[in-house]
Amino acid sequence: MSDAEKLERYEGSGPGGPAGRKGGAVRAARRAGDSVLGFWGSYSYVIIFIAIFITFVLVSKNLTWSGIMLVLRQSAVLGVIGFGMALVILVGDIDLSVGSGLVLISGLTVMVYNATNNVFAALLASLGMGIAAGLFNGLLVGIAKMPPFIVTLATMLIFRSLALYISHSRLYELDSSLSSFSAFHYGFGNSPLATVPVVGLMFLVVAAVITYMCTSTKYGKRIYALGSNARAARLAGINTEWLKVSLFVICGLLVGFASFINVAMNRSVSPANTGISFEMYAIAGIVLGGISMSGGKGHVAGIIFGTMSFTMVSRIIDAFELSTEINNTVKGIILLLAIALQMIKKRSRE
Repeated sequence: MSDAEKLERYEGSGPGGPAGRKGGAVRAARRAGDSVLGFWGSYSYVIIFIAIFITFVLVSKNLTWSGIMLVLRQSAVLGVIGFGMALVILVGDIDLSVGSGLVLISGLTVMVYNATNNVFAALLASLGMGIAAGLFNGLLVGIAKMPPFIVTLATMLIFRSLALYISHSRLYELDSSLSSFSAFHYGFGNSPLATVPVVGLMFLVVAAVITYMCTSTKYGKRIYALGSNARAARLAGINTEWLKVSLFVICGLLVGFASFINVAMNRSVSPANTGISFEMYAIAGIVLGGISMSGGKGHVAGIIFGTMSFTMVSRIIDAFELSTEINNTVKGIILLLAIALQMIKKRSRE
């Protein structure tokens, strides 16, 4: 090694010199920062959930296990819808009809149950109607290639209007004189199993199935591929049109199942008020759960945390005894903050 090289190494910018040591420290700091941003990017929904949960504990008086399970129970309907909406959003589409679909299918489910006194018939009816609604949306979006925002905005209006017309603007209500009413409403809709609400367990089962589908099957990989790069997905041989149709069908199926849960829990359905803003609430839970609105990114398991976080926000608002008129203002601000956090994560990777 020449004298000049030794001088560069020990006094200049070589790896052993002051400048070199400084550069190494900078690189180490950058790696540490990248690790933190990487964790935040992948698991931000856990951090958000913990922060909201701590706030919930602080504002709740004498919080018990039953209180926590109540949050799970209250998250069931919205969470099941959220998983359906998330599948559509993962490919860059959206379904604004889920709230109106919930009220229409719930109302028709009540009618089927009252006519048959059969819980299984009511379940089949709700799932079948959900599939039909999802297929209608999916064919228009995937095959006819109409904009999903416009299509589902139209069906949102159609479904709500049909629910009002069929009921003549009156409540749909389960007939409490039927022999299976107690098992349906109290046994399934409002009872725990080993201290965990049955409807909450249904939510977790749906979460497990959808998470497995998205992470461990070829179908799930195709969903992320389409959401990440539609052109590359087509070149790879993925039938993107029918994949979109199938996702809208699954979304409709889950809205149907959520309708069945909703009827079991509440026994009555108001065509004017049930499901109002549920499409926005589902999106909020999805965003809080870390799913990117641009498609192709996010862990669907985060929707459990996101939906429960959103439910706890409602409980926190109630604890502060704020006016009900301000409720959606707070939720809207939280949704904007969640979107802002997604933008920060996106820019940090660029």
